[in-house]
Amino acid sequence: MPHEPKRNQRPASPASVRFIAPAAVRAAAARGLRWRRETGRGGTAVGIARARDLSHGRPITWETVLRMHSFFSRHQIDLIAEGASPGEAGFPSPGRVAWELWGGDAGFRWVSELRRKFK
Repeated sequence: MPHEPKRNQRPASPASVRFIAPAAVRAAAARGLRWRRETGRGGTAVGIARARDLSHGRPITWETVLRMHSFFSRHQIDLIAEGASPGEAGFPSPGRVAWELWGGDAGFRWVSELRRKFK
């Protein structure tokens, strides 16, 4: 993550930092885009735009990190719906597609860690 401060080096404000998603987050976003194309369901225009940015490794702002965390916190419930897990009828469900568009499980872990680090 070339735009993040070095380990144990804290910037004056996280708002001054741009974050590059780790490979696992980029892969999840790309998978979400592929599932969206294949199924035609799941996600919004905002989620699709987020997936494009993440999957292409574009730097995101602290504000976007917070928005991502908010999305994941609200949408965890989608992961218990039918079709959210491989092997279930309807997989991938619209909620699972949306989850992946925002970076999937790796994205939730990443933004959660960033929040802990900078709060």
